[in-house]
Amino acid sequence: MTSAPQAYGLWTLVIVNSAVFILFALSFFRPQTERDWRSLGAFSAFVVALFTEMYGYPLTLYVLSGWLQSAYPGVNWFAHDSGHLLEMMFGWKSNPHFGPFHLISFALIGGGFWLIAAAWHVLWAAQRSGKLAVTGPYARIRHPQYVGFVLILTGFLVQWPTLLTLAMYPFLVWMYVRLSRVEERESERRFGDAYRRYAARVPAFLPELSVGTGERT
Repeated sequence: MTSAPQAYGLWTLVIVNSAVFILFALSFFRPQTERDWRSLGAFSAFVVALFTEMYGYPLTLYVLSGWLQSAYPGVNWFAHDSGHLLEMMFGWKSNPHFGPFHLISFALIGGGFWLIAAAWHVLWAAQRSGKLAVTGPYARIRHPQYVGFVLILTGFLVQWPTLLTLAMYPFLVWMYVRLSRVEERESERRFGDAYRRYAARVPAFLPELSVGTGERT
């Protein structure tokens, strides 16, 4: 096991990892409006908080250390790998980077980035032609980019849950839902009946698993 001084206090890694993921999100999302930058800013704050605890200062482990050491006495909770709380708590005995929760997190994070990128290309083409985006991911859900951000945030939580990011998560989801409602009102004013028909057949956030003709909101 790695000792606490070696596992944390690595502020260069905090900066580098935060910058990589924020720039990665920037390249996929490509914000243009003030609302886009607000969305990216909230995501960036979550990422910085995450990597601060992952490599800088393990606040969650310190706060929960008494309970964790009592409930799981065989685990060195200040070794770096122990920050994968779900892997440790469910008794994954091997390298947590190959554990089920870590693999699930990779799928969620990768899927989120893919969805954001795929949606951006459709939205960019629609904006250039002055049309409503209704193809690609927009044919299944009305707000694929916000759903993509939520998938990424969920993946990070599954991989490395912390008290701060857990507290931020519902606020960020609420913020994305609120921003999506603002976008819907703007789109309805701009496209009128065309948008109302689109919104009636395409769900906002969760795609339908079966083919249907009913209205969704």
